[in-house]
Amino acid sequence: MFKNGLLLLLLCCASVLYSQEIITPYKSRKIVTTQDTIRIDSVSINRVFFKLQDRLGNDIDTSYYKVDFRNSRLMFRNGYTNTDTLTMRYLSYPDYLTKKYSIYDDSRIVGNETGQESRFKVTRDAINSYKPFDGLTTSGSITRGITVGNNQNAVVNSNLDLQITGKISDRVSLRASIQDSNIPLQEGGYSQKLDEFDQIFIELFSDKWNIRAGDLFLENRQSRFLNFNKKVQGISTAVSFGGADNKTTVFAAAALVRGQYARSSFIGQEGNQGPYKLRGPNGELFILVISGSERVFVNGILLERGENNDYIIDYNAGEIIFTSLFPITSEMRINVEYQYSDRSYTRFVTYGGVTHQREKWSIGGFVYSENDVKNQPLQQNLSSEQVEILKAAGDDINQMTAPSAYLDSYSENKVLYKKTLIGSSEVFEYSNNPDDELYNVRFSLVGNNQGNYILANSVGVGRIYQYAPPVNGIPQGNYEPIIRLVAPSKIQIATVLGKYNPSEKTIVDFEAGISNNDLNLYSPVNDDDNQGLAGRINAKQRIYTGQWELDAFANYQFVQKEFRTIERLFTIEFDRDWNLNSTFPTEGNQSYLVTGTNFRLPGKGQVNYQLEKLDFSGSFSGTRHVIDGRMNFKKLTVLNRGSWLESDSDYSTSRFIR
Repeated sequence: MFKNGLLLLLLCCASVLYSQEIITPYKSRKIVTTQDTIRIDSVSINRVFFKLQDRLGNDIDTSYYKVDFRNSRLMFRNGYTNTDTLTMRYLSYPDYLTKKYSIYDDSRIVGNETGQESRFKVTRDAINSYKPFDGLTTSGSITRGITVGNNQNAVVNSNLDLQITGKISDRVSLRASIQDSNIPLQEGGYSQKLDEFDQIFIELFSDKWNIRAGDLFLENRQSRFLNFNKKVQGISTAVSFGGADNKTTVFAAAALVRGQYARSSFIGQEGNQGPYKLRGPNGELFILVISGSERVFVNGILLERGENNDYIIDYNAGEIIFTSLFPITSEMRINVEYQYSDRSYTRFVTYGGVTHQREKWSIGGFVYSENDVKNQPLQQNLSSEQVEILKAAGDDINQMTAPSAYLDSYSENKVLYKKTLIGSSEVFEYSNNPDDELYNVRFSLVGNNQGNYILANSVGVGRIYQYAPPVNGIPQGNYEPIIRLVAPSKIQIATVLGKYNPSEKTIVDFEAGISNNDLNLYSPVNDDDNQGLAGRINAKQRIYTGQWELDAFANYQFVQKEFRTIERLFTIEFDRDWNLNSTFPTEGNQSYLVTGTNFRLPGKGQVNYQLEKLDFSGSFSGTRHVIDGRMNFKKLTVLNRGSWLESDSDYSTSRFIR
């Protein structure tokens, strides 16, 4: 019995000793709220169990504190204070989850500072992942085809249409269009928007510069004396410097000219929608119009191209047809401006300029030069005799003619002539006799009652012309056995313009220009009238600003009679507005003054009045008053434009109200 009791006592002592060795994860700690943030433990605590109690064992409301379980921090909020001690009861993570483990002996680890003097770095060559032209996007097609027929041999056709866009570096982009195909000369003008089949170019550009080669579109709408647009083939470049408030731009272009500016004016025929033939500046019947270069005005109103709009145009034939949506009457004044292909000589153009812009002022200069290369004729092979004719002709196109007849051998497929005397005049007469001395003769249309030959007959191999003797010294024909010679020419224009805007109420701008126009590069005759000057100044001042606004403006322009422009200087109806007669052209230095006021009611409309004074030295003087306005009165809109003209010239005196 004593042994059993002793054994039981030993077991109880062992269990008590073992229980004292157990470390519980539930912990308790007393704190005093002397600061807002208190560190709970050295390791993270479990969010499953946490209590904060006062000294009486009551739980503290959780609105007074916040626990960061991960960083083991207790944070009081809302200004909580308590002078008594508080008790924290929490659950800590086991030791094996929070203690540090290492596969190395810490005593054998060397610090980073040791051996600094012998440090080295192992590097490897960088791998270049850049691929040339990786940022470009290409689209298009290359086609091959074979055409066969019962009346022709097999023909191999090819077509290339390639479009390239994208970046070739971070700052440089590329845009290109490369095409090679068998297509008509030009697309027909049946739609409002033209797709240029012949647009071939390549362009490099960035935010500050660009360079383009191929088909170009040169244009200047800033200058009054150098106002133009032209489609050419060549190279152009532009560079910009500075920012928005201090910007400088320099540009230049050099190219071969595709077309020259021309204007055709005629009166519509009642009920005739066309086609109306466009004539060249020298009366040419067959011209090739540059696609998209035309502008058609009827009674001063600009029309739109397209089958669903006002007109369509055949660029290859030089013919215009008005659609049924725009009926033509006999009272319509039709003016067509266009560029036509002139292949008499290789024609070269250079154009460049520089502009500088500041916040309150700007200035710029432009230079334009367009000239024929007289040693490179295209459609005419000039003989030495014909060159001498051009040298003696000066600027007179009526003297730029040469005999067209030359000796030729007989052939039944040719229309030939022999020389014969009628009275005292030696004339050409049609002959098919191989025994005659025969001439091949080319006849040119010179106008009604301006020639001595008429078209007598048309045969399969050509046209036969017949001599028509004059009556009372007046020619009865409209053809002559001559060919018209085209002289090489050049035009050069330089302008300087500027603008000053000292305040929101004042604007002043000016422009000065000089031109050099030589109509015959072979001849020094008549070169004394090649150069001319022009100038313009304009000012506008705000007089009153309030419930209504009032502006005053003045514009003065002076143009020497020798000054020439690329396109027209004034509006399309300028001659009619001033009763200037094209039959008796007005010559002399031009002085043009425009002044007036502009009255504006914001939200209601405006009324303008201007006084115009036009003078041509010694030959014309006119004064014109113009009032136009637009006013809105709720649902009623009133439009008005009226003018009163008084003019005196060498050939008429007029008073005209409209």
